Amino acid sequence: MREYRDLVVGADAVVPLLNGRTGRYVNLDNAASTPPLKAVADALDRLMPWYSSVHRGTGYKSRLSTEAFEAARREVGSFLGADPRQDVVVFTKNATEALNKLARRLPVDARRNLVITSRMEHHSNDLPWRATAGTVHVDVDRDGRLDMADLQAKLARHRESVRLVAVTGASNVTGFINPIHDIARLAHEAGALVAVDAAQLAPHRAVDMRPHGAPEHLDFVIIAAHKMYAPYGSGALVGPRALFEQTPPDLVGGGTVALVGDELVDWAAAPDREEAGSPNVPGAVALGRAVQVLGELGMDRVAGHEADLVRYALPRLARIPRLRLYGCSDPGRAEERVGVISFDVDGLHHALVAAILAYEAGVGVRHGCFCAHPYVTRLKRVGARDFERIRRQVLRGDRTHAPGMVRASFGLYNTTEDVDALVEALERISRGDITGDYVFDPAGPSYEPRGFAWNLEEASPLARHLPTAP
Repeated sequence: MREYRDLVVGADAVVPLLNGRTGRYVNLDNAASTPPLKAVADALDRLMPWYSSVHRGTGYKSRLSTEAFEAARREVGSFLGADPRQDVVVFTKNATEALNKLARRLPVDARRNLVITSRMEHHSNDLPWRATAGTVHVDVDRDGRLDMADLQAKLARHRESVRLVAVTGASNVTGFINPIHDIARLAHEAGALVAVDAAQLAPHRAVDMRPHGAPEHLDFVIIAAHKMYAPYGSGALVGPRALFEQTPPDLVGGGTVALVGDELVDWAAAPDREEAGSPNVPGAVALGRAVQVLGELGMDRVAGHEADLVRYALPRLARIPRLRLYGCSDPGRAEERVGVISFDVDGLHHALVAAILAYEAGVGVRHGCFCAHPYVTRLKRVGARDFERIRRQVLRGDRTHAPGMVRASFGLYNTTEDVDALVEALERISRGDITGDYVFDPAGPSYEPRGFAWNLEEASPLARHLPTAP
């Protein structure tokens, strides 16, 4: 575990606490974003003296930056098992942009115009499809697992009209891992393509697109660098080159063309036609280096380490009075999920629990619906009447009763000591051993301790560059 911690920037950071002391920051918010690997930060330090715009410059720096950019593209494709002859890696800002791009680029017609997705999706793998095609949602069971029988039934019902099955590789709420290759086989049998939102899966498990023509082949895979220890503004959409070259790109301008005349445009080949404007070269290089390091570590080792943490955490959390776990709480099934554990404490608002953990224990978690409102409302058994009442309150600016949970999520650098810190803090919260007097803001919803605030401006790396107030 120490070996993994030494790979990550800021793993031993110390933060101020409510009691006036300081403590080691325990980062359990990795499902939202991960810190950078030291190897990634080093790669960018080496790149910066040589950074230049890519592709059409003839100078040394431009040629070097171009090679670094394209090498990153090759690394990402290799990491995901893409076929370099048939697939293309398109760099994007993040997974959300990648999914929106795919939704705009997916060919639909009068016959094949339906996308099947699920009730467990992040909004980014739901809302884009609602905007561009007809959508059907596959249900989940009481624990939150994808209902495979319902998927098969809906594929059979819509066999003549489904264009795509879009599913998450792993849930950012319960951590459940979906059988993506089984889903691909079912989609292909129905004449549909499959897209896997692997933003939450790829940092924790090996993803293999498998050969074209194989029943279990993944047609599209989407990843986000900021969840893969490379938080420098990059993501990737990987899919068949031929599809992107069927129609004009969705975003046009510099870099997307082969030739422009007064009345005509000839588009460039993919991926250039899909990456309008000057690309984020440092972000791409960061992602390329991150997947290189993860590949060298071995994703089986990464998965095994995180499964050990889940097995260690679940029984300890389950023993805490008033604490409710969502999803599966069986430590014997740890391999079936990534390191995401959501919970709440009976009688306490999820925002308050998260605030106490942060201010009094130095434990960073996330609370709310995690951009998966339909999923969380199902897991919390929020009925239609209550949902409509909450909706009216939210639209008035009051999120007091908006459903939510607390989420702890592991990265490869977390340890059993981090789990112990979380458990000890939750045990204190459960028995009412709370130091601060917390003030509630219903618009957040959020809690802040009365009479205490972190001086974040002073701590910011930009503080010394800010003008002094008059």
